[in-house]
Amino acid sequence: MSETKSNLIQGSTGLWEIVLGLEVHAQVASKAKLFSGAAVGFGAGPNEQVSFVDAAMPGMLPVINRRCVEQAVITGLGLKAKINTWSRFDRKNYFYPDLPQGYQISQYKDPIVGEGEIEVERDDGSVFKVRIERLHLEQDAGKSIHDLDPNATMVDLNRAGTALMEIVSFPDMRSAEEAAAYVKKIRGILRYLGTCDGDMEKGNLRADVNVSVRRPGDPLGTRCEIKNVNSYRYIQQAIEYEARRQIAIIEDGGSIRQETRLFDPGKGETRSMRSKEEAQDYRYFPDPDLLPLVLDPAWIKAIEDSLPELPDAKRARLVRDYGLSTYDAGVLVIEQSRADYFERAAKGRDAKLVANWVTNELLARLAKDGLDIEQSPIPSDDVAGLVKLLEDEVISSKIAKEVFEHMWAGEGTPAEIVEARGLTQVSDTGALETLIAGLIEANPGQADAVKAKPQAVGWFVGQAMKATGGKANPATVNAILRAKLGVE
Repeated sequence: MSETKSNLIQGSTGLWEIVLGLEVHAQVASKAKLFSGAAVGFGAGPNEQVSFVDAAMPGMLPVINRRCVEQAVITGLGLKAKINTWSRFDRKNYFYPDLPQGYQISQYKDPIVGEGEIEVERDDGSVFKVRIERLHLEQDAGKSIHDLDPNATMVDLNRAGTALMEIVSFPDMRSAEEAAAYVKKIRGILRYLGTCDGDMEKGNLRADVNVSVRRPGDPLGTRCEIKNVNSYRYIQQAIEYEARRQIAIIEDGGSIRQETRLFDPGKGETRSMRSKEEAQDYRYFPDPDLLPLVLDPAWIKAIEDSLPELPDAKRARLVRDYGLSTYDAGVLVIEQSRADYFERAAKGRDAKLVANWVTNELLARLAKDGLDIEQSPIPSDDVAGLVKLLEDEVISSKIAKEVFEHMWAGEGTPAEIVEARGLTQVSDTGALETLIAGLIEANPGQADAVKAKPQAVGWFVGQAMKATGGKANPATVNAILRAKLGVE
């Protein structure tokens, strides 16, 4: 089976369409848990961050964390979604060893955030829209550990009670690429808002992926849910495998059974976990220990007025104010720290040139060394300094790449490196005229070729650059060559 550009998959009996909806679980950025004062943090020893409430000791009652509510409202506003002034918490009943209460406090019919919509960019720069169905608050479960003892399962309740925002989309995505792009966009918005750090490696952002297939134009098929996928690459691999698995079953005359599945990164496969429960299986009912959550519209408005500039608005501003391409601006706004770095470097400089150095040279080198832009050994002022040397024609583009390598090694500012290593561009017309005259005299055949075809002047430019170790000013060399050879 192969995937076409239209996102349709060619099976043995015709074309199929993937339909995807995602539930993104984002850990709320908060110092305490959703219903207790226990600390939240990564790296603590087993069961060191567990209160009596988290451990479900008899008589312990939950108390809502105002900060978690505020973070959910901020996130809902950032997703352009409806904030519900009245919501309530429910008990979602199921048994699992790391769920001490025997139920999870969540929100079912009355979530804190209703419908919204975001625009998502594909890798090629095109845009699609994804509708948000809801965002609700819920508490996380603990963690079962199966590999410490061959005869026992250990339980760590540090995560139990941690506040989660579950962001549920409508089934608006049609490819693995779109699903990964959607999660990337959600993560970016949350990080701009400061409501979740988005650290997928630590499990602070993970996705449940609902996958179904259908013939184009047919009603929705039976979906399978792939639980707790925590990287963009795994999301794509899980979807691609699961879609092909479902297509193969249907084309062989079988039917899809609604179930929950897990993705095995080592094998690149999904495997059955359990049959998919319906809402009635969880026996939802309002939590009797918690009053409904009633929000003051004035409080919501004050939060809305204090929101930071979000990725879409920042991208539009970078295009408008700095003349950047939509693509370059999109690359920069993926992380707020990138955009901030660029704006510091671009102050008073050629913004497009700065963007080229940040998006190409700097980000590529950071990725190669596994660094974030906050860890860059090259400060934004030095990128600005490098671009100034190019603007002033002190160095050529070729020399600039050499200077960049010395900057990366921490040898000083661009100006200091150019001075210490004698990398100043040769713009002395007298010296260059003598050099070029010698090149023309030594290569009369090539000179005649340039007179016949002026575009061939590039050969002489290359020779001049080679002879000067890349230090010659290319524009000056070109102008002298054309004057001496009599070509436009």
